[in-house]
Amino acid sequence: MTSPFRDEASSTPPPGCPAHGLGPGGLGADGLGVGGLRRLYGPEAEADPAALYEKLRAEHGEVAPVLLHGDLPAWLILGHSANLTAMRTPSRFSRDSRRWTAFQQGRVTPDSPLMPVIAWQPLCVFADGAEHKRLRGAVTDGLNRFDRRGIRRYITRFADQLIEDFGPSGRAELVAQFAEHLPMLVMTHVVGMPEEYGPRLVEAARDLMKGTETAIASNDYVVATLRRMVERKRVAPGADLVSWLMQHEAGLTDDEVLEHLRVVLLAANETTVNLIADTLKMVLTDRRFRAHLSGGHMTLPDALDQVLWDSAPMSLVAGRWATGDTELGGQQIKAGDMLLLGLAAGNVDPVVRPDLSEPLHGNRAHLAFGGGPHECPGQDMGRAIAETGIDILLTRLPDLRLAVPEDELTWTSAWLSRHLVELPVSFSPRARPAAAATLPPAPPTVVPAMPAAPPVVPSVVPPVAVAFPRQRRSWWSILTGRPRR
Repeated sequence: MTSPFRDEASSTPPPGCPAHGLGPGGLGADGLGVGGLRRLYGPEAEADPAALYEKLRAEHGEVAPVLLHGDLPAWLILGHSANLTAMRTPSRFSRDSRRWTAFQQGRVTPDSPLMPVIAWQPLCVFADGAEHKRLRGAVTDGLNRFDRRGIRRYITRFADQLIEDFGPSGRAELVAQFAEHLPMLVMTHVVGMPEEYGPRLVEAARDLMKGTETAIASNDYVVATLRRMVERKRVAPGADLVSWLMQHEAGLTDDEVLEHLRVVLLAANETTVNLIADTLKMVLTDRRFRAHLSGGHMTLPDALDQVLWDSAPMSLVAGRWATGDTELGGQQIKAGDMLLLGLAAGNVDPVVRPDLSEPLHGNRAHLAFGGGPHECPGQDMGRAIAETGIDILLTRLPDLRLAVPEDELTWTSAWLSRHLVELPVSFSPRARPAAAATLPPAPPTVVPAMPAAPPVVPSVVPPVAVAFPRQRRSWWSILTGRPRR
């Protein structure tokens, strides 16, 4: 099949091109973009991403041409096998975004909402080969230095704190009052940041990944906050990820330290927020699921696997860039073309899931955490926070139930992910404990001044895929074995 991007610089579309039927501004009656290609952004795309993926699959097969913000062309990989091919062959599909033809032609403006996600940065997710190994090794070594039991205690304690806040009322909104807070509370401890930074970082991180007009300002806020932490830790290091990255034998520069901290926070937060929210939604609305879980026939890890198949925390990952002319899924990919990993679409590929109603307990062949050299071992971190937090919530509030009809639940979508807006619940009021347990002592921390918040911080959206090396048995995987209390 001929690449639809081959003649994109031409002012006259070739005979038979769908662009001939477009109205003023390059828009057709059905909202298609220039050249008749479907957009991955805007109201039509965000209203029902899953339906859009299936339209693209029906029209193009495993790999479909699409348009990103600014009507920049890209390929969306829809097939499970094609996604794995792109993930596992960096010689053909690089992570270095500087290869993108649109960058080289100056077609991506500095204020593009794509920039916080796609612009090359000195970190492992944009590197290949030896440089990729050097940077990932530093991050993994830093994470492996944490005390396993101590981190587990922090996850447990923070979950308890959140439940204690809304427990006496007998009602809660679990997205805003639980899922959106737990991951960042844990991660601020991991990186050595004061806990009070968490709420503002959550809002800014979500906004910058949505691709709104305030994405650049939100990204600047996150970077400014982390830069202050790096400066302070140089003077007063502690037992935290910031200090250990700065001290690692790989010799990371301050910029490399800062960018890896940014990716760790983004990946651990938004993906885990979505995983917690979607799992709780399934527990509360799927009668078979709840019965199996409470009856002991399904473990919580099995439940999370089902959610990772059906509701990947990230719908897609940007991206991969073709190192040369190649073929994928029947499409002719040109050197410098951008490819998007369609995680959600690949997880429902009819080739691997002909019957979507079939349970997939214990099957971890999903694409939710990627694959190949850039597979995200941060998955252990996310699963640990989600499993521990949800287990505690269901144990403390065993009669938890949805407070509104299921069909009233709503989602917001952006080009990278889908986010449950609210999950209202009710339960028997739980009295606040007379005296709260004490957290393990934290190392001394010098608190930097807070940089100014971004001008606008909407309350939605997703994350960047983080890529740390997979361990034979990582320290985060130990957390999943937490006994019930």
